[in-house]
Amino acid sequence: MEVFSVFDGEFNPYGRIVDLDTNEIIKAAEQFDMPGNVVYMPSTPEFEALPIAKTIETELFGTLPTQIGYCYGHSTKLNATEWHASGEVNIAATDLVIIVGLRSDVKNDKIDSSKFKAFFVPKGTAIEVYATTLHYSPCQVSNDGFRWVVALPKGTNTELERPVCDKKLIAKSKWVLAHIDNEEEISKGTVAGITGVNYEIKY
Repeated sequence: MEVFSVFDGEFNPYGRIVDLDTNEIIKAAEQFDMPGNVVYMPSTPEFEALPIAKTIETELFGTLPTQIGYCYGHSTKLNATEWHASGEVNIAATDLVIIVGLRSDVKNDKIDSSKFKAFFVPKGTAIEVYATTLHYSPCQVSNDGFRWVVALPKGTNTELERPVCDKKLIAKSKWVLAHIDNEEEISKGTVAGITGVNYEIKY
């Protein structure tokens, strides 16, 4: 799988670079332990107390209440994809790669992995990922794993409070499709919707 840079024009359909001073939040991000697998926390008080949190809430989410959490860990494969009813702001606290696609390419809850593209995101880079973009946890580019700061409207990715008919909706504003080879995720009830190669980022 070819890996582009997030600064390339190839990234334009999926998101954009955001001009933020990320030094302080990266220092805060480095204080958390690196898990052996992948861990996501929707809200982290240590991040939300920083000045950058108010900037993100005001300038990027239009004053909507915002949560800032993290996705840390070790992963090298596409494995699954998700989308939200809103855009997402991310900050790379390590070098990493993201694998993204377009919601418009999902047909009848299916998408072939050939529709996805991979982008290298250098440490310190802030991006906005559009609501029309499929994405998931990043891929590491070293044995040390990845650190990814995640900002979303408050409540996103938290537990559903009532039953829903759409099996893809596994948390608030979080629709997920697993790769057909991802037996662990499918065993949890996630809809198997990605066909083709389960791409792996090798470093």
